[in-house]
Amino acid sequence: MSYKLLAPFDPWKSKLCTCPAKLSFNPYTGCNHRCLYCYSTYIPNFFNARPKERLLIRLEKELREIKAEALISMSNSSDPYPEMEKSLELTRASLEMFKERGLKVLVITKSDLVTRDIDILKDMKSAVAITITTLDESLAEKIEPNAPSPKRRLRALKKVKEAGIPAILRLDPVIPFLNENVEEVLERAKFVDHVVSSTLKLRADSFSRLSKAFPELKEKFKELYFKQGEKIGGSWYLRRELRVKLLSKVAEKCEELNLSYAFCREGIPFKAKSCDGSHLLLN
Repeated sequence: MSYKLLAPFDPWKSKLCTCPAKLSFNPYTGCNHRCLYCYSTYIPNFFNARPKERLLIRLEKELREIKAEALISMSNSSDPYPEMEKSLELTRASLEMFKERGLKVLVITKSDLVTRDIDILKDMKSAVAITITTLDESLAEKIEPNAPSPKRRLRALKKVKEAGIPAILRLDPVIPFLNENVEEVLERAKFVDHVVSSTLKLRADSFSRLSKAFPELKEKFKELYFKQGEKIGGSWYLRRELRVKLLSKVAEKCEELNLSYAFCREGIPFKAKSCDGSHLLLN
């Protein structure tokens, strides 16, 4: 069965989702970053990225039915810049197609390869969100083993900003005991236009991966998530007051730096015009 490439975001209608109406687009299935906390591993063979079949032909056809005011969010369950994108250039070709039709695109990635496509992105309605969870290189290598280093991602975010493209820092997930020092990341990325943050949500497989990598945290996670926390949708959340405590660090630092900020699927109020930074595409 061939599923649509451009589909409404959040088909499960999460009660905590505050995103505006947008279309989700993933040029690749799966992701090679192998992040321990990944929530998309319900997709079979997820850590083996592969291109969507007949991607550009199918996309060309689907775009005929898309309205000009549509917002495309790329990518939500995989990274649009896996290593193979360097040679395949499927994401680049897709961006060209979106540009030709005057569509708005929000690019979400952990890869500095996005800077290759600045020439396209700066000439269309676009914004780029790059995830940086920590500036600690050794910790990043452990929790995001195949992703570009935090230093490279920070440099890419700055290049995006310098090119005149709205730059968004995704500071998520905030993981108890591991990367709670969010102030350092925010200080280094204070040039961005918007910050999106959230706490770690656990599933059975992500709990297993994190417990294997950090055995000293296994019982602490069990207590905080499975005993004291709550299950929302298919994920285990920290109890609300602990989520508020962790994310208040983000809020306070963003207020100090005069940064727009929001929280993703937390049920915690924020002041920004949108959670995902899509308001930056309305100007």
